[in-house]
Amino acid sequence: MGLAKKNENNRIYLVFFGMLAIGIAIFAKMSIIQFKEGEQWRSKADSLTIKDEIIPANRGNIYSADGSLLATSIPKYTIYFDPTSPSNEHFEQYIRPFSDSLAKFIPKRSAGEYESYFRKARSNKKRYLHIATKLSYTQYMKLKSFPLFNLGKYKGGMIVNQVHVREYPMGMIANRTIGYERINDDKTITRKGIEAAFTDYLTGKEGKRKVQKMSKSLWKPIHDENEVDPQDGYDIITTIDVYIQDIAHHALLNSLEYYEADHGTVVVMETETGEIKAISNLGKIGDGSYRETVNYAILERQDPGSTFKLASYLALLDDGKADTATIYDTKQGIVQFSGRQVRDSNRRGYGKISLARGFEVSSNTVVTQAVQQAYKDNPTEFTDKMKEFGFNGTLGIDLKGEPASYIPVVGDKNWSKIALPWMAYGYGILVTPLQTLTLYNAVANNGEMVKPQFVKEIRDVNRVIRTFDKEVINPQIVKPKVIKEMQDILKNVMIKGTGKNLHSDDFSMAGKTGTAQMNYGKAKGGMYYASSFVGYFPADNPKYSCIVVIHRPTKHSYYGGDVAGPVFKRIAQKIFTDVPSLKEIKDIETPLPGAVKNYNTYYAKVKQTGTTMPNVVGMPAMDAIAILENLGLKVQTQGIGKVNRQSVKDGEKIIKEQTITLDLS
Repeated sequence: MGLAKKNENNRIYLVFFGMLAIGIAIFAKMSIIQFKEGEQWRSKADSLTIKDEIIPANRGNIYSADGSLLATSIPKYTIYFDPTSPSNEHFEQYIRPFSDSLAKFIPKRSAGEYESYFRKARSNKKRYLHIATKLSYTQYMKLKSFPLFNLGKYKGGMIVNQVHVREYPMGMIANRTIGYERINDDKTITRKGIEAAFTDYLTGKEGKRKVQKMSKSLWKPIHDENEVDPQDGYDIITTIDVYIQDIAHHALLNSLEYYEADHGTVVVMETETGEIKAISNLGKIGDGSYRETVNYAILERQDPGSTFKLASYLALLDDGKADTATIYDTKQGIVQFSGRQVRDSNRRGYGKISLARGFEVSSNTVVTQAVQQAYKDNPTEFTDKMKEFGFNGTLGIDLKGEPASYIPVVGDKNWSKIALPWMAYGYGILVTPLQTLTLYNAVANNGEMVKPQFVKEIRDVNRVIRTFDKEVINPQIVKPKVIKEMQDILKNVMIKGTGKNLHSDDFSMAGKTGTAQMNYGKAKGGMYYASSFVGYFPADNPKYSCIVVIHRPTKHSYYGGDVAGPVFKRIAQKIFTDVPSLKEIKDIETPLPGAVKNYNTYYAKVKQTGTTMPNVVGMPAMDAIAILENLGLKVQTQGIGKVNRQSVKDGEKIIKEQTITLDLS
């Protein structure tokens, strides 16, 4: 009996000490986890429920030279509601007025349906209810003021996701040059134009914030403030002038529609600096309308035809191979080279005429004979001259994708016995419109060839980060005497040559018409014409140079003087006659006094009362929209550009949520 009792006690002790040992081991392990490994395990737990979320930086804006907004990133807000965040007291106190406000703001449900929906979600512990997508800042601030949401993120349960959407307030204006930013299906980003060329400046520095996992794929911010705030990108100030761009765009569009052409381009360049003041590229799309689809001015290489004769004449005169008075026989409008014919547009020819007159009437027979006679024994002398003029290379512009111009040289597979005369009048070569314009601009600029510029400055608010000064490609392309001779000939084209129908007594122009056969010898698409005009104005003191190229006109005419010339004249005329009493070019660098006055008047008025309608006529659309939305108005626009008319007159009392319509020019 005593032995049994003793064995039983031993078992109790054994169990006790065994349990004590296990307890000590558990306590020791807990101590190790708590004090030694605690940080590691806490970090691992946090990594499953907490993470750093990247906050994209606001991409910089793109402005025109006159300050109009061409591209901007607009903040858009997507709102969610966590119905479990508010306390019982706050939820019961505010859920009904919150539902009432929401039903008026987003009337897809009644107030009762909203309240029922939120109560059910709260009881089921759902924490991420979608409320609205892509709200404007004004709409977001209104929603934030609703009962419950005005208590803040934690007490009110409002969850906000902000994204920036790239928008282009001026619509199609210089669309292919300003470019675009497009997010593809695979989340990669495609950029074109200035958006691509200057993306390193436009792209800011990302920020970050800590977010907590709410469900399988939903996260919400932990703190009101970011761990690292994003830094906005720099702003780009382009050389584009909205006033000239509007003229160029519509002049080109009108010609494309009238002649039912396939596509066309126009570029306006400031003579002295090379700044591009307007660039429009319009192509016909499926429904027969025209849109900016390809940057033809920069990307499209082609046989330029007669506009290239300027290069041939510059070479002939600079090398002393002929002078403007040298006589050539047009031979009834047909000459032959190695059995191939070159014809003048005048089938009877022009008889015996001077080299200068040959340019004025755009005689193919004159220029081909002149170049063949001068360079047949040493054609490399001619092609080397073309290289000096910038051909067989690129201009080195900032925008990506510019192809090199092509000039055949001796030894090329494309060199033949007819290569030299064909090149003389613009065939068998490949040149972009911008490259052609750069040569004409050099003549207008007294021989100094400058690089085309699309951007003036890069800014961080009011601080200049980088300035783009004039870049000289060639300080003197030919002798000054030759430049003066060609300037006189280019003026005579408009007075007594192929451009005489464009002549105006009110303003002077100088330039050259071109009518090129395209796609010759090829079955695809068949042969067609490209009509062109390139020159500068005023003729005696050039301010701007301009090129117009229109492909495949199908109605009325196909000659450069008829199709492209009027576009050039319309642009020059509009700029000249904007101040008709002075007959001088409009100072496009000076802001419109009326717009500045209205803008300043608005701010003074809002500072005092904030209750009366401002006058936004003459302002850029985005400035006007920002002003009116910040006053609590709903803004609708018609058209693009600057404000022409506002539906609510200035000085009237502002009614909150009132809709105002702006007609844009």
